[in-house]
Amino acid sequence: MSWVPAAKKAAIAKALEEVREDVRIVGIGSGTTLELLVPELANLVKAKDLELKLIPTSQQIEKAIAKTGLTIVSPNDVSQIDLVLDGADQVETQTLDLIKGGGAALTREKIVDCAARKLIIVVDERKIARRLGSGQAVPVEVIPFAHRLVMGRLAELGGKPELRRSKRSSPVITDNGNFVIDVNFGPIKDAHALDYRLKSIPGLVETGLFLDLTDRVYIGLRDGRVKVLETK
Repeated sequence: MSWVPAAKKAAIAKALEEVREDVRIVGIGSGTTLELLVPELANLVKAKDLELKLIPTSQQIEKAIAKTGLTIVSPNDVSQIDLVLDGADQVETQTLDLIKGGGAALTREKIVDCAARKLIIVVDERKIARRLGSGQAVPVEVIPFAHRLVMGRLAELGGKPELRRSKRSSPVITDNGNFVIDVNFGPIKDAHALDYRLKSIPGLVETGLFLDLTDRVYIGLRDGRVKVLETK
């Protein structure tokens, strides 16, 4: 899809307007969209002489930030996070609830996103859905010791779990040393109830359901425009 990179870049340009002079600590999500965002953010910092400290949510995005020379800090080094710029695998239009975890960084992303004073999501129009779970599995991070037991419990909840594997067929390992299971529940009627049930499973560390967190979504459209959705 040749329009996708341009759509992402257009959405990134608009989203970076959220980085104002009063912003000091910025969390950076993970994934391909954020890899595109980091160099643009570096250009903005230099152009406006901003003093930003960035919190990466994965080793992948930490390397991308390090290449730009921007300042990296740990969430343990700060008392608050002013802003988080992140992506999503799916955005529900009415609620702005999210499914995340395609980059296997869902636990660290949720820690940082939940701590943010403002959460900004950047996506292209392919990621928009009327209901979460429509054509999109829900990733969950699990402790390797328990992954088979967890998969059994996920099936009991009506899901179709699949252990995520690399191109070499070995399990994908998160930065926390855990596995990722992608669970197809189909369209999700009650995301909060599902999230509660998932978190009750021993050995399941975190879910890819990001609920009641998003402040604004910047959507890059295939015609070059950027649509903005906000919480009501």
